[in-house]
Amino acid sequence: METTSASGVDSVVYACSHCGGKNRILRGRVADDPQCGRCHERIFPRAPVAVTDDTWRAEVEEAPLPVLVDFWAPWCGPCRAVAPMLQQLAAERAGRLKIVKVNVDENPRLAARFQIQSIPTLMLRRGPILLDEIRGALPKPALEARLARFL
Repeated sequence: METTSASGVDSVVYACSHCGGKNRILRGRVADDPQCGRCHERIFPRAPVAVTDDTWRAEVEEAPLPVLVDFWAPWCGPCRAVAPMLQQLAAERAGRLKIVKVNVDENPRLAARFQIQSIPTLMLRRGPILLDEIRGALPKPALEARLARFL
């Protein structure tokens, strides 16, 4: 993603989650859940996106939306219990919130960088800024109440 300001109009260039095509989106229209100019699908994903050490910057720090990061592992029971709720939130809040999942076993650098000591750990980020952090599983209403303060 890159940010531009042409003629005083602030916009971002963001890759489509389906075809990878670059799309220029006015910052004021990001929450309108825009469509891709190439494939005509919605630009922002309707399901959690798997993030790795290599894709962290593009998927989280450069995202024009707030990002809820789920640090998880496949062997973790509470992580598996939270997964369907995150799937629902991704579909319900597409265009307003992006949800990504980081497998701590496969991405140890990210787990170490953010000092993940218990999973699931959820972090709400806006670019490189940490807005909120939740350690452990929460029911959906409690998670939505925490997110509502920032969205």
